[in-house]
This record gives sequence, C-alpha cells and structure tokens, in this order.
Amino acid sequence: MFEGLRFNHWKTSLDDSGIVTLTLDRAHSSVNAISRELLDELGQIVERLAIEKPAGVIVHSAKANGFAVGADIKEFVEYAKQGTVLENIENGQRVFDALARLPCPTVAAIHGACMGGGTELILACRQRIAVDDEKTRIGLPEVMLGIHPGWGGSARLPRLIGAVEALPVMLTGKALSARKAKGLGVVDRLARPDELMAEARALLRHPHARPFAQRATAWATNAWLARQILAPMVIKQTAAKVRKEHYPAPFALIDVWKRGGSNIQQRLKLEARSVAKLAETSTARNLIRIFFLQERLKGQGSGIDAGIRHVHVVGAGVMGGDIAAWAAFKGFDVTLQDREMKFIQPALDRAQSLYEKKLKAPEKVEETRRRLRADVEGTGVAEADLAIEAIFENPEAKEALYATIEPQLSHSNGVLATNTSSIPLDELRKRLTAPQRFLGLHFFNPVAQMPLVEVVRHDALDPAIEKRAMAFCKAIGKLPVAVKGTPGFLVNRILMPYLLEALRLYNEGVPGPVLDKEAKIFGMPMGPIELADTVGLDVCASVGKELAPFLGLELPPGLEDKLEAGKRGKKDGQGLYTWQEGKPQKPQVDPDYTPPPDLQDRMILAMVNEAVACLGDEVVDDADLLDAGVIFGTGFAPFRGGPIQYVRSEGVEKIRQKLEMLAKRYGDRFLPKNGWDNAALTQNESA
Repeated sequence: MFEGLRFNHWKTSLDDSGIVTLTLDRAHSSVNAISRELLDELGQIVERLAIEKPAGVIVHSAKANGFAVGADIKEFVEYAKQGTVLENIENGQRVFDALARLPCPTVAAIHGACMGGGTELILACRQRIAVDDEKTRIGLPEVMLGIHPGWGGSARLPRLIGAVEALPVMLTGKALSARKAKGLGVVDRLARPDELMAEARALLRHPHARPFAQRATAWATNAWLARQILAPMVIKQTAAKVRKEHYPAPFALIDVWKRGGSNIQQRLKLEARSVAKLAETSTARNLIRIFFLQERLKGQGSGIDAGIRHVHVVGAGVMGGDIAAWAAFKGFDVTLQDREMKFIQPALDRAQSLYEKKLKAPEKVEETRRRLRADVEGTGVAEADLAIEAIFENPEAKEALYATIEPQLSHSNGVLATNTSSIPLDELRKRLTAPQRFLGLHFFNPVAQMPLVEVVRHDALDPAIEKRAMAFCKAIGKLPVAVKGTPGFLVNRILMPYLLEALRLYNEGVPGPVLDKEAKIFGMPMGPIELADTVGLDVCASVGKELAPFLGLELPPGLEDKLEAGKRGKKDGQGLYTWQEGKPQKPQVDPDYTPPPDLQDRMILAMVNEAVACLGDEVVDDADLLDAGVIFGTGFAPFRGGPIQYVRSEGVEKIRQKLEMLAKRYGDRFLPKNGWDNAALTQNESA
C-alpha cells in the first residue's frame, strides 16, 4: 500500500484482514512532539489511504511514555518569528481534516500522555480507546501557552461531548484521566495495557454507538441560540478568574466557539485565524518562554541518581510535616522526628488527608502512609541518605541540632539540608565537620501545591551534592533553582520589599482591598494583604526581621501589636483581615475613595528593584533562572514573563526613572540598586 514511500516518523503495517496500523514514533526524540515534517508525512499517508480504502485504520504510539505531548513548541516559536503561524496551522488542519474524512473506520489507541495536538489528532479519528490506568492523561492545555487549540480541537470537541463539558476542558487546560474521558465521551472504550491493540481492532469491527442522550446534548448545546445564551455566561465565569487584557486566549476561544456554525470548515477557519492572532501577543510569547523555563528546571537533575532512598525530617510543624508527607507520597521512606508524639500526630493526620485526596484507593493510601513513620527518638537519622532540618528560625537552635544529627549521618554520602527560609548558610555551617555535604532545600508553603524548591549554596558546598539535591527535587516532582545562600535567598528577598511596602501603605491608610485589587490589576494571583495573612503575620515578621537590615528596610509599625493580640492571619481567623471558613472577609471600601496614582508602582517596583539587585549579586546563575524562580515561587504575573522580562518589555530607563522619582517622594529605599547596568536587562528573550 505504501510502496515507494519512506517515512521518518511513522511506521505502517497492513494485516490480513485489511486493517492498517499507523505507529507514531518521532525520530531522534524520546517523546512524540508533532512537527511539520511529522504532519506532512501523515498527510501523504492519509492521501494514500483515501485512495486504497482499507478495512480500517488504527493510530497509536510506539513511545512508552505516551501517545503525543502536543505540537513542537520550538517550531511554533519559529513560525511566530517568521509570521507563518497561520499557514502552518492551516496545514495541520488540512491533514487532520483529511484523516477525519477517510471513508473507512478509524480508531486512536491511546496510552500515557495525549496532549494538545495529540488530542486533536485523536479527535480526528472516528473512535478512541484508552488504557485504563493512572498514566493516561488526555488534555488540551494550549491556554497555558497563551493560545487555544488550533488543529481542530475547538471545532470538534464541543460537537463530540457538548459545549458545557468541552469548554472547561479547553479553558482550564486540565488533563482528563482515562475514566473521566470515558465518562465525558471523549473516548469510547477503556482497555488494559496489554489488550489495547486487540481491543482497538475489536472497536474497528464493532464501533461504539454513542448514547442518544449524549448526541442530543452535543447538538443542543451547540445550536445557535444555545451559543448566544451560554457564551456570555462562560465569559462572566472566566472573567472572575482571569483578566482579558492579561490572558486573552480563553476569551478568544469562547468567541470562536460562539461564532462557529454547523460547518466544520467555517469553524476551522475561525480557529486558525484566532490562534494566529494570539501568537503575536506578548502574553503568548511570555507564557511560551515560561514553558521552556519550566522544562529547563525539570531537566536539572536528569540522568543523576540522587542516591537517596530514606529521608529523615526533624521538625513536624507545618513545613517539616508537609515535606515529610510529600516525600513519602513520592515513594521515599521517611522518618519524622519531633520532641513528643503530640507534635508529630497533626502532621500524620494532614498526611492522611493528602493521601486520601490524591490517591482515593484505600490500599494505595495505606501503602503510602506506611512509608511515613513517626520517630520521636530520632533513630531514623542513622539510616537516612538525606536529613532535612525544619525547626524554627533560630541559628543557635539549628546549630545545636546539627551537632547531634551530623555524627549520626554515618555514611560518607549522607546529605544534611536545612529548610531555613532566610538565614544565610555561611552562618549555619560554621561548626559542621563536613560542610561540603550541607545545603539548603527551601520549600514553600503549601508544600503539596508550590512547585519551587530553592537549592541553597554556600562556598564550601560540594558541586556533586548540589547535583544530587537537584535530582532529589526532580524525583519528588519539584522545580529546583540553585541560589546563593545570602539572606532571603531569591524568592523571599524579592517578595519582602513588596510585602513591606504594601504594609507601609496599609499603615498610611490605604484600605487592604484597594492594595489587593491594584496588585491583581498588575497580574499577581493574590494581593499582598491577603498574602501576608495567608503566609502568617508571624512568618512575615520573622523573615522581615532577618531581612530588613540587609535590604535597608524597616518593619512597619503595628505588626507586633497584631501578633501580641494573637492575630496571625488566616490560621487564627484574624489578622489584617477577618477570616471565615478559610476566606478573607474584606471590608467595604468607600466608593468615593481614590487611591494614590503611584500605588501599583510603589509595590511592584520595590520587588523589581530587588530582583535586579539579585541579578547584580549573582544570587542565581542567569536572568532566566531568576524569572523562573520568582514566577514559580511567588506567582509573579506569569503573562509578564517574570520581573527581568518585565524590565525588558517596559524599558530599563523608564523603570529607573520611575524608581528615582519614587525615591525623591518616599525615600532612599527606592533608589535603583546595584545591577541596573547588567547586560541581561537589555537582551532579547533568550528562551
């Protein structure tokens, strides 16, 4: 059937019953990222299939890790630079549309990750069967890159499962499990891993008939009137989560769906033009840059055996307990030490809740729970490959603890780490006998949700130990950034000027909700007053006292009064706000109140100035890592690409002038710091 045709990325076979199997196997790649060459080959194959009319076609992947991870993003970036995004999207649409129009039954056999363009490929098949396991994930995450599906995803998915179910899948970018995909009708059948291909052949012979109710819902929710009624409702729900000027893609997607009629060609045309337009936005450029930065962080520690099996954590408070729980969840044997069992039990209870939420199945919860053991006596440290200290922020107490732990880390490759959030490591390593095996692993709260871990260096650290720490972070699913062990490291050093300036403004009489709103208008995920309460005013005060002298700042008055009154924020139900059921009860603001015009600049530029200082002080290895650390550690407006990228886009001189103006008005704390002459500030995007 394919005589004379040679393919780099596809394998083809024809069995005795006339069924053609197309095996996707991108050359020289560990994953199937869909490139132009791969699509063009598929186009040739489909053209031949349309002529030959086989009994059926099965599409599957030869990669062990999954079906397809989506479009080749590097190629997409090149198309955006060349101005050829529309042409390349239309090309992909033509290939998938030709597949959808084949006169024979087609089945996609799915295992592992099936994302973006991979999902659009399976949607172009008549039927879909997926492996019924935890590894199978099906999604359309393009909104996370500032675009939306462009190879037919927005044209086909709403028609397949109904708009009410399809729009959230595309608007959130969240992947579906195999069972969820089956329940929604994205896939028609589930199979065991060893029976996938046999079941795919059975599905070809006996196609799955979609239930009438499912077909009726799909039709009804895409009718013209339904689109006119539903679209404004979905826009309102989306606008409550993100601002259109920050993240235009979700709103563009809703508009494409609203305007898309019954004709597939018209829907595809709308989709292609919309994606091409979004590709030109700074949001898409910055979110794609962040995607590559995330991949870079994920890649750190690859190919290295951390040599860590047993983790011992000292300090069962919120941070220590949750670090221990997460390490056990990720497959490590963990012992958790504190002075008495009454201090450890709450951590075990939180761990139980985490496992039940994440794992569901009681036997898996119990299996994970057994890996986490209370250890009041601290005997586990002798067996540990990694000991993590997570006690309160007091240098003397930490040094005293190391004096007892370090001799017990008996084998020569045992690593000692501290979770300190701000104390310089040069100060903590003074009395260690093996400082080369000591470093910081600074996690962020809540541990289960925050992706970043700062791997904190000092001058005596063995580089091999740093690499093992990076590999450990990768093994527990975190994104590591290596930072210099100076006060506050990277994230807290940059975050603290922002929080302190916001608290200063609060003391000056600016209402908390106004400060929070201004920060959100800039693009922060949470306002600084709500953030201070969430982190805890006690933590803010503790880190602030440690950092303020180093940063040349002062702690604002009033914080100690709150703490003395037992008002630490969210955890006490009272702080700068009153909290009920975990939510802040923000006071009403006088509608006639007019905020100062430089409010946003005072908060944001305090942070940006410190970020530039961190670059000047070489706290991280380069500007990209700094942006990645601040985005994944603080949630800094992702669509802006990080503080350094923000300086580049706004212009170095413009920001400097604003800082100098603020310094004249409010004091020397706003004077541009060391680092503003750094060449990295004027470089083009490097990702």
